[in-house]
Amino acid sequence: MARTQFLLCVITFLVLLQVAGLCYSIAAAETNIHTDQSSLLALKSSVTYDPENTLANNWSNSTFVCNWAGVTCGLVHHNRLRVESLNLSFMGLVGTIPPHLGNLSFLVNFSARNNNFYGILPNELSRLSQLKYINFGSNDLTGKIPSWLGLLSKLAKLFLQSNRFSGSIPTSICNLTSLEIINLSENQLSGEYILTLTKSKFSENNISYV
Repeated sequence: MARTQFLLCVITFLVLLQVAGLCYSIAAAETNIHTDQSSLLALKSSVTYDPENTLANNWSNSTFVCNWAGVTCGLVHHNRLRVESLNLSFMGLVGTIPPHLGNLSFLVNFSARNNNFYGILPNELSRLSQLKYINFGSNDLTGKIPSWLGLLSKLAKLFLQSNRFSGSIPTSICNLTSLEIINLSENQLSGEYILTLTKSKFSENNISYV
């Protein structure tokens, strides 16, 4: 009798342990996707003009973030659903890039081409270690090309053309061993020596410089 009760207690404990683990996993997943959602809502708040009301009509707490326009999610670490791609290209948006986007930990592709984003690219974006593709071409971004881009070790394609970046190209970009193509044309860049050094480095690694 005592043995049977002991076995029942053990089985009950194991079942409760599994349920607790499942609840924790669900809560963690919801917290992470909620972080992504909050980050994107911060971007929505930083947009001052949305001509087609794409974000205004689509990005809200009443709809699941993975169904938002321009947002693509995927299963990542421990089968958790996270935002992997953000495509805001050709939406005619006016605004700034908020630091909150640095919380999109599993973002792989980030395109905001042909909009009117202005200001600088915040340092917090350096935390996006999974990024392979960045396209901010044809905006109104200013300041120096961020040196932290050199920290994005998986970055393969970088498009920053047709903005108002100034100063020299940071040598840290030469650390991007996965880089395949880069376009920095039509900016206000200077520093011939660094530009030549960068081009030479890219040439050695079969990287296309546009």
